[in-house]
Amino acid sequence: MLQRQVTIRNEAGFHIRPAQLFSEKAGSFQSAITVKPEGQDAAIDAKSILGLMTLGLSKGAMMTITADGPDEEPAVETLARLVEEGFGEA
Repeated sequence: MLQRQVTIRNEAGFHIRPAQLFSEKAGSFQSAITVKPEGQDAAIDAKSILGLMTLGLSKGAMMTITADGPDEEPAVETLARLVEEGFGEA
């Protein structure tokens, strides 16, 4: 199991487009992947766009990405980079 904490950096936060990108990218990995917003008890399946959209994270919010499986290292690295680069938004 591998974990990494990231901060939402894009101005609009974790809205539908970032949630879609994140879930699609997470779905490309075999590992089980979850995200857990700081201060919340429950982790959300990172491959579920509906689950991700319920998070309502705004700019500056922190979350932990956790992956467990055969490709956990590239999964966490790729998803963390996606968040840290602001989901490609200007």
